[in-house]
Amino acid sequence: MRVEVGLLTHPFHENPVWPGLDEIARTARDVEEAGFDGILVPEAGGHDPFLPILIAAQTTSRVTFRTGVAVAFPRSPLVMAQTAWDLQRFTGGRFRLGLGTQVKTHNEKRFAAPWAGPPGPRLREYVACMRAMFATFREPSAPKYFEGKYYQFTFMPEMFNPGPIEHGDVAIDLAAVNPYMCRLAGELADGVFPHPICTPRFIREIMQPLVVRGARKAGRDAGTLEVIVSPMVATGRDREEVERKRRYLKQRLGFYASTRRYHGPVEMHGWIDEGMKLFELSKQGRWHDMVPVVSDAMFDDFAVSGVYDEVGPKLRERWEGVADVIHLDLPPELRADRKLVRSLIEALH
Repeated sequence: MRVEVGLLTHPFHENPVWPGLDEIARTARDVEEAGFDGILVPEAGGHDPFLPILIAAQTTSRVTFRTGVAVAFPRSPLVMAQTAWDLQRFTGGRFRLGLGTQVKTHNEKRFAAPWAGPPGPRLREYVACMRAMFATFREPSAPKYFEGKYYQFTFMPEMFNPGPIEHGDVAIDLAAVNPYMCRLAGELADGVFPHPICTPRFIREIMQPLVVRGARKAGRDAGTLEVIVSPMVATGRDREEVERKRRYLKQRLGFYASTRRYHGPVEMHGWIDEGMKLFELSKQGRWHDMVPVVSDAMFDDFAVSGVYDEVGPKLRERWEGVADVIHLDLPPELRADRKLVRSLIEALH
């Protein structure tokens, strides 16, 4: 497995921090020197997923970069395509675009973006439209346009075309949980990005057969798609710290499990009653009241916990044979310990 690490701390960490410019550059350099294969930047905590990559690229030369994931619909396909194209150029071909749809409520009420139709068919057109734009950037004299129900791309004057770049088109990874998105990833994407609530069992038994079906429909080999997982991990120096981190992670798990769109893995593991309780709490905005609903047994079905030297072997046992890339959302104090980090990477490689 390739091992990636988050450049920023998740908002459900004990002490989430949005770093300044110098700290982003320094952290990226440290991550590369520590031996990680790549850096992932989420659209989480109310911050843009693209700008940190531009900063981090200046102090690195080897690690790859991935958005995990950028929300598609609030940005037009051209805005997304131009941003991805520029990042591919500025990183020297080290960028992959992770895309997701988010749910209707977040699109309409948080992003203030219209919800124009069902997310699956709309994302299908979104990706196809972006592919046409990449082809047009690559060959300005022979533009490839796209016309669909939700998106139309039929005009690209030469003065607005960014033109070809030395590196290939940007790889696109699609976030997936439910059947349509799994099939769509197999049909159109370069990688599939299961939601963090997706367990190895759910991926093997439910998601992978759907990805294969989509790939066969398109005449593709599903084995060429990367499977990128982002497991939930609670870790610390001692048992007391691990237990404290578990509580913070229970809040994150409760937030995920409160979303009915993610109830597939929740139901598979026998926690649908808890999922519905969490859903009702979410409607009332009672986020902190979710923690008691997430029992230790439920937590252990969806997350890994242990002291620093335990989590590497536990993650490998859990994800080997399922994941091609594993993204670790590590606390800053662990990332700062070079010896522990190298041991963790070795365990997963």
